[in-house]
Amino acid sequence: MPIDIKYLRKVPFFTDLPAQDLEMVAGIMVERFYPKGTILFLEGDRGEALFVIASGRVKISKSSADGREQILHILGDGDIFAEVILFDRDPYPATAEAAEDTHCWLLYSTAMEQLLHRQPMLAIKLLRIMSRRLRQAQILIRDLALHDVYGRTAGLLLRLLKSEGKPHKKGIMLDVQLTRQEMASMIGTSRETVARVLSRFQKEGILLLEKQKIVILDAEKLQEWA
Repeated sequence: MPIDIKYLRKVPFFTDLPAQDLEMVAGIMVERFYPKGTILFLEGDRGEALFVIASGRVKISKSSADGREQILHILGDGDIFAEVILFDRDPYPATAEAAEDTHCWLLYSTAMEQLLHRQPMLAIKLLRIMSRRLRQAQILIRDLALHDVYGRTAGLLLRLLKSEGKPHKKGIMLDVQLTRQEMASMIGTSRETVARVLSRFQKEGILLLEKQKIVILDAEKLQEWA
């Protein structure tokens, strides 16, 4: 059954497409369901498709030779990933895993190329997405090289504040579900260290820990740590 274009319009990448092109996209997309923990593809697998997250969360990561995981991105509803394979035809540069039950729409590379010829503005959007992710990677490299674990944790929280912050009666809540281990893997440290840093930030009145949620109380103090 073709995907209803009203759902595609909610995806920022497709927002500006005319109805005729949305119908075409809906007709060539392939829908897939991935239970939590499913590997969508491994780093080094042959690149075949661009992925759009209809609902759920996907973790993008790379692994070191000794098996340590470095999380690059946690993506959610409406995000796209694996777009780089449309430009270099190389294997997937990272591993994608369903962080929760996830529905994705896949656009295989040959179909996507036809769409880009028809709507060149989509290529510009893809370049903007790739540019933003390159900038995020550069920030990660800088933080790993120059900042201690307190600075790296503060930097991560500030990035989440910008992208996932929602008003809360006590401050700004980070509206994203990240385990302590996932946070640790994003900044190159251990789960225990992240827990210790968050506990100190809470004692200093910078944030409030509410179950799996984090509420930022004082962004200026957090910026000082970063």
